[in-house]
Amino acid sequence: MKDFIQILKENNLLKIIEDPVDVNLEIPHLAYIEAKKMEEGKALLFKNPIDKKLEKKYKFPVLMNTFCNKKALNLAFGRDFNEVANEISKLTKLHIPTNFKAKMDFFLNLLSLKNVPPKRLKDDKALYNYEILTSLKELPILKTWADDAGKFITMGQVYTHNLDKTQNNLGMYRLQVSGENELLMHWQIHKDGANFYHEYKKAGFKKMPVSVAIGGDPLYIWCSQAPLPKGIFELLLYGFIKKNPAKLTPCENGVFVPFDSDIVIEGYVDLEEFKIEGPFGDHTGFYTPAELFPVMKVEKIYAKKDAIYQATVVGKPPLEDRIMGLGTERIFLPLLQTSVPDLIDYKMPENGVFHNLILAKIDAKYPAHAQQIMHAFWGVGQMSFVKHAIFVDKNAPNLDDYDTLIPYILNRFCVEKLLISEGICDQLDHASPNSCFGGKAGLDACDKNEIEELEILEDEKLLELFRTEVELIGLKQFYKECKSPIVCILLDKKERNSQVFEKLLKFKKHFRILVFLDANNKLENPYMLIWRVVNNIDAKRDLFIQECRLAIDASTKGEIEGYARTWPKQTDCNESVIKDLILRNILENDAQLFKKFEIVG
Repeated sequence: MKDFIQILKENNLLKIIEDPVDVNLEIPHLAYIEAKKMEEGKALLFKNPIDKKLEKKYKFPVLMNTFCNKKALNLAFGRDFNEVANEISKLTKLHIPTNFKAKMDFFLNLLSLKNVPPKRLKDDKALYNYEILTSLKELPILKTWADDAGKFITMGQVYTHNLDKTQNNLGMYRLQVSGENELLMHWQIHKDGANFYHEYKKAGFKKMPVSVAIGGDPLYIWCSQAPLPKGIFELLLYGFIKKNPAKLTPCENGVFVPFDSDIVIEGYVDLEEFKIEGPFGDHTGFYTPAELFPVMKVEKIYAKKDAIYQATVVGKPPLEDRIMGLGTERIFLPLLQTSVPDLIDYKMPENGVFHNLILAKIDAKYPAHAQQIMHAFWGVGQMSFVKHAIFVDKNAPNLDDYDTLIPYILNRFCVEKLLISEGICDQLDHASPNSCFGGKAGLDACDKNEIEELEILEDEKLLELFRTEVELIGLKQFYKECKSPIVCILLDKKERNSQVFEKLLKFKKHFRILVFLDANNKLENPYMLIWRVVNNIDAKRDLFIQECRLAIDASTKGEIEGYARTWPKQTDCNESVIKDLILRNILENDAQLFKKFEIVG
């Protein structure tokens, strides 16, 4: 980690903060705002973290926004991430060689894989340069959001193995501090760590060994979130990218971790003890609810004397996970194409929170080809968690050229090409009526459709017309030059929005797509509107289709809709903390940035 910090510094990607800054809200808020600067943002090294409430100074610096932009990601990889994607693509297309050159290329490709498997060091004292800490209190663990249940480790590499040690797993799960030497393990039901947990429990064991590493080579943490097929150890990907194997050393509990980890927390998960974990402001930009999760008992904590504590902040986009997700998106495209061969490209916009919205370009060869691929997506690995997908043909603009792509889609929009289904959802999703299960929607925008022309009015005229039937607070039309503009409506909900939609159908010649939003939304901020819409809808409950018109209810749900769960709060920075950081000249008062990304709500 120290080496990588020096690399960041040499590439002008590091900002060092010498001022004492609190691990409670202050450090996370600074990292959160720095990440909003997108490609201009930098990694932040806090040299003097403190805890004002505990009147404590920490000796370990805190590194945030490690993956601050594309350049930083490439530096972590040691090469361009697109080069890795191309290499994987070649491997997926290996065939029987037919001449001498082809044979040489074939064997060279195989030879390149010799350094992929991790190497286990024979010296079981590889941790001798580490000091032993007495408790978790010695680590500068952060509290990110005001309503978080406590402090959370947010960039921990969680290492586990199955019963017979034939399978190893590296995952990135948040860990809530619940005692001086106790953590709560937030592994979701579909994670390999959770599968190992059930395997141990079924066999009658009382505990399961777990080790958590922090720091070391930053590529470890990227690999921890890679959506590899079940049973494949994530550090195989490290060896493939680096062309050198990850070097592992054993903990006393038998779990192997990277030898160069800055901090190692080892212990076991008690298979019979659960505690309430959360709430926590997560990467969706909303607080996830408090739920029961397993307890990890910490037996030993090792730390290098010059260790760096690595952490991340999650919440409303854009954040560091935008860059980590970009690497995942590009590198796993060739592997996804092996299951979906007519897939040309795909994009996961960060304000779609990755699993909530995906754009895909396909080689559409026959009617309903897009619908076929929708089902393939919803059945492939972690793609099965995608809630909303839009498919375009091979002649469509580049998927990251939103200014051109969105009109292209709206000019091909037809409600008859909208597929509404249901299936598993991310456990963090709050809009679905049931945890882990809900509605999904896919739009086929591959073909031009013959649809009636609309009579487009100015926003003021349309608002005035709508108000003759329902009480509205505001209205704005987007892409009025397209065949199917998007009409966003703000209202203080008094009845189901499906009923409001039925009343507005009286004016259907003036619209094709309506989006209902709560009154506190900012109509001049489409980036955040998209984030809120894809977060707040369940396709089976919140999409209404009548008379070739579509209405999307992206408002907060409650008793009116029969929503029985608790609708969560969104993650907003604490305004007093922001003002104090500005007064101390640690944070720039960038009003435009604060407004664009709704920093304080």
